[in-house]
Amino acid sequence: MYKKPSKNIDRVRRHIRVRTKISGTPECPRLNVFRSNAHIHAQIIDDVNGTTLVAASSVDMKLANGGNIEAAKAVGAEIAKRAEKANIKKVVFDRGGYVYHGRVQALAEAAREAGLDF
Repeated sequence: MYKKPSKNIDRVRRHIRVRTKISGTPECPRLNVFRSNAHIHAQIIDDVNGTTLVAASSVDMKLANGGNIEAAKAVGAEIAKRAEKANIKKVVFDRGGYVYHGRVQALAEAAREAGLDF
């Protein structure tokens, strides 16, 4: 009998497909999202140099409940604020293999509203 791979293996495969098409440059870095059940993380990455330029997460913001849409909105606003301090205005969005829905969508919209262009 066929055993379906886990949801995370499917997500990683989707992420690999997306990553073949998008890449972060020093002029336009990549905004990557990772979500777990309890928290959400965002990083702005320069893939050419292999460095993380800016990062924010519900863990380092010490949010009471880091696994909900309100936390995602707070992390999105914070990553945009930190990116502005680092002189980053334009990014490409990497949803990390997740569906653009719920917490991932809330983070992206909050980052856009806070001034990040993608």
